[in-house]
Amino acid sequence: MSESSVHTSPRAASGPARATPAGQEPVRHHDHPTPVLGALGLFTVLLGAALPLVDFFIVNVALPTIDRDLDAGPAMLELVVAGYGLTYAVLLVLGGRLGDMVGRRRLFLIGMAAFGITSLACGLAPDAWTLVGARVAQGAAAALMLPQVLATIQAATRGPRRARAMSLYGATAGLSMVAGQILGGVLVAAAPMASVFGESAGWRSVFLVNVPVVVVGLVLAARAVPETRSDRPAPVDVPGTLLLALSLVTLLAPLTEGRAAGWPLWTWLSLALFPFSAYAFYRVERRADRLGRVPLVPPSLLRLDSLRRGLALVVPFSIGFGGFMFVIAVALQQGLRLGPAEAGLSLAPMALAFFGASLAGPRLVRRYGTRVVTAGGLIQAAGIVVLALTAHYGWQGLGIRGLLPGVAIAGLGQGLQLPVLFRIVLSDVPPEKAGVGGGVMTTTQQAALALGVATLGTLFLALVPGLGMRDALVVTLLAQLVAVALTVGLSLRLPRTVA
Repeated sequence: MSESSVHTSPRAASGPARATPAGQEPVRHHDHPTPVLGALGLFTVLLGAALPLVDFFIVNVALPTIDRDLDAGPAMLELVVAGYGLTYAVLLVLGGRLGDMVGRRRLFLIGMAAFGITSLACGLAPDAWTLVGARVAQGAAAALMLPQVLATIQAATRGPRRARAMSLYGATAGLSMVAGQILGGVLVAAAPMASVFGESAGWRSVFLVNVPVVVVGLVLAARAVPETRSDRPAPVDVPGTLLLALSLVTLLAPLTEGRAAGWPLWTWLSLALFPFSAYAFYRVERRADRLGRVPLVPPSLLRLDSLRRGLALVVPFSIGFGGFMFVIAVALQQGLRLGPAEAGLSLAPMALAFFGASLAGPRLVRRYGTRVVTAGGLIQAAGIVVLALTAHYGWQGLGIRGLLPGVAIAGLGQGLQLPVLFRIVLSDVPPEKAGVGGGVMTTTQQAALALGVATLGTLFLALVPGLGMRDALVVTLLAQLVAVALTVGLSLRLPRTVA
């Protein structure tokens, strides 16, 4: 029997239910006492993990055509990006909690179906405001789907199989972020040539391509993903959810919209409110934990050394990654006047190097432990320096060949870091809190990605008028080195071995 044929549905059973401890549902699947995520099931949940991350980055290369076709303007374009990212980040922890309650497979199916419907709405949007509304809904659907991936891996794999699955998840996450811009560039360039939509087909195709992928994913998930849920699901923490949403919105909304909107008063008031809302969230969660309730983000979970130290590295890594992907898309298209396909394909060496490093990661971790993260940070820093020198001395006529060494070295370093960090963060999270742990990690990653776009993107665009595109890119790359240096320094505090 292949691993991919295992189900936990009673209809899939070929024999009677096995006896289980009191209070637990009987398990009715073949010879396995607990849900098992087989090869096909793992592929399916990783497909679900890829979709939200691809869609966060795929619009970067499509923004110029959206602007021309819908007469959107800078502020509206920022909303197309920020509306998705904000909703996605705000609802991720809640999505993890709901999966623990109602079943992760069920919520994965609901979230994936909703993602397909909202992607269709994005692709058919007649105007900019409709596109923004559809992107907000798409972010909410992604927040229902993505936390179930990590939670299912945590609950339905063990030992070496879990280590491999976590490494593949990390590889999928990194590849998706790079592949989003590659795929977006190819689609924007190719779609108008074979579509009734004409010139608008390019940007519409970056959303419509999700629809057939979602259909395939739903069929596979119904067949191959086991149902798991927490044995003691907790009710939704309404005060914690609202305060977490307020904290993220008051930080990310002004940072992502402020520059395009001209930094009006509301942006400063929102930033001033952020520390108070964040402190209120912490106090409410701590009080709920002390009273024996189950808060949205249990402080006891944050006391896990592996989770706390891993998240501390995920933040600077994701800030640098998110900012780099946004800045390089603008610099290549508006600075070097590359077409969307060439701009996207310029990052292909990064994706290939990332994938190769991700595959080698588990073997390297067994031999060298968490020092692999340190080495990855140093290699990434070398790649950024090469890119900065290439841009400074070879800006005129710079293309795919000139960018190849820098992006490949940076991708190699990133591939040695991200999968290992994900594995470290969740290594000690108990299975019954897998949804919450996955939600906390993905929320941290998504918020940091958005923060990177807001901070490094704002820095780059603010420097362009005075320094020009080339020097603004070089300065921004050097600023990213600060985030890489912080990651390297923090990696030295990690325990040498990974569970």
